[in-house]
Amino acid sequence: MIVCVAVVGHQNNPLYLESFTGGDDALKLHHIVHCSLDVIDERVNNPKRSASTLNETFLGLLYPTENYKVYGYLTNTKVKLIMVTTDLDVKDADVRSFFRKFHAAYVDAVSNPFHVPGKKITSNSFSERVGTIVKSFGHSMSL
Repeated sequence: MIVCVAVVGHQNNPLYLESFTGGDDALKLHHIVHCSLDVIDERVNNPKRSASTLNETFLGLLYPTENYKVYGYLTNTKVKLIMVTTDLDVKDADVRSFFRKFHAAYVDAVSNPFHVPGKKITSNSFSERVGTIVKSFGHSMSL
């Protein structure tokens, strides 16, 4: 189950953060997302990968905690998409599919002529679309 998704700007400013736990875990999840930015910066600035994976936008598992696993995705404009999940046995294919859909929703949201680049995403349609993507995670992702 996805408990949190976030969009973080290229200057590490939060553009969108949504918690799906319903409890008071929002601050804890915000902290986890913030900590994952260090891992993303480390992977991007110190690539120890082969030439074929240097252009890969899917960063994979950033780090696991006791209760959560954090996955990351980096767009071409250095915007970071982050997902926090409680599932311990998530397939990479499902996570990649989720990030493709999440990235498409992000692109549609920032393509709105009324959106100011670099500012928080306040679009209700974006929030609804992200909610739909999160609810469908794991059910039909691998189809």
